[in-house]
Amino acid sequence: MKIRAHAESHLVELDDGSCWQIFAGDLAATLSGKPETELDLEPSGDRISSHVLVNGADRSRVRVIAAGANWPDGEVKKALKGG
Repeated sequence: MKIRAHAESHLVELDDGSCWQIFAGDLAATLSGKPETELDLEPSGDRISSHVLVNGADRSRVRVIAAGANWPDGEVKKALKGG
């Protein structure tokens, strides 16, 4: 998959039509991506996100949830504080 649109820093639309919210702690990694970058969408298995977008070139990972879903407040605060 590839990025179709990334109009807002925290939202990304993939070429399959799915839309995802990017975890605030991972925004810097996402903003450095290029439209031609191949991405894999995988289940995450953590308490913060439902999925991860994996960069096919360097295997970096960005945590995401479906657009319109809510982040788990307590877990997000812990992760952003480094806990």
